[in-house]
Amino acid sequence: MKPRAMSTSDLDYRCDTLILGIGNLLWADEGFGVRALEKLHADWSFRPGVRLLDGGTQGLYLLPYIEGCRKLLILDAVDYGLPPGTLKVVRDEEVPRFMGVKKMSLHQTGFQEVLSVAQLRGWNPDSVMLIGCQPETLDDYGGSLSDTVKARIPEALNLALDTLYGWLAKPLRRTTPPADLTLDSLALELYEAERPSAEMACRMGDGRFLGGAA
Repeated sequence: MKPRAMSTSDLDYRCDTLILGIGNLLWADEGFGVRALEKLHADWSFRPGVRLLDGGTQGLYLLPYIEGCRKLLILDAVDYGLPPGTLKVVRDEEVPRFMGVKKMSLHQTGFQEVLSVAQLRGWNPDSVMLIGCQPETLDDYGGSLSDTVKARIPEALNLALDTLYGWLAKPLRRTTPPADLTLDSLALELYEAERPSAEMACRMGDGRFLGGAA
């Protein structure tokens, strides 16, 4: 007998603590949340009941994961209108408001809606925390994090770990490499090393439509 294919009803979305990195790796500093999550996953393990999730730009598809957790920690690039690289921590009922402070992309609109829908459906978490980093560069399709934003990942993770200790997530330094959290082809070093030069690949779009050619 063939094994039955897994359906979404078979998945257990429940966890005590969800650590969620969101953003788009292909749009430079928009990838801050996912890159920070990757680094956290590479260096630290946690007790059972703590889940790390690359939320990408999934929007409402993240709803069951949000509703299934009691504590939520979000890592993301957020345009607060502050100097590039500035980290800002927001907690609990203020988080949905700051997720929509200034839309940078569709993923922010989608995730703000996720939080609102979850609350309307009765989600009442114990704690929510957003660690947001002010981006420097967004209009560089295929680009990696700017040096300014990349340099803030260690501080962002220190803030996250301080909270996770308080949430009894039991962070423990890894002694062996973990399984990859994202696709091998999107690993930071490979992603940066394999990027074509500006001469080989257009960064902004076709000059015929952007006024760059007669």
